[in-house]
Amino acid sequence: MLADRAYSSRAIRCHLRRRGIRAVIPQPSDQIGHRLRRGSRGGRPPGFDREAYKQRNTVERCINRLKQWRGLATRADKLAIAYQAALHLASILIWTRR
Repeated sequence: MLADRAYSSRAIRCHLRRRGIRAVIPQPSDQIGHRLRRGSRGGRPPGFDREAYKQRNTVERCINRLKQWRGLATRADKLAIAYQAALHLASILIWTRR
């Protein structure tokens, strides 16, 4: 599971660990400070794969760019095929502008 820093709480990490889900969630600087202040009782830092997190960021920015299209953001279309057509059109327009 890839998530933002806001989801780095101990409860969320514990829940994911119980379910066997490997998480790539960066640890906020305040949590790092708290852990280091506790010394050996602070435990080891959670795993973090920087490359996987970079890919998450790329996908999130792409989705945000697609949502700039009002029809996609509000889901105004009733039929799935019309929504998919708008998604393809927005993707093509974004791709051609680059």
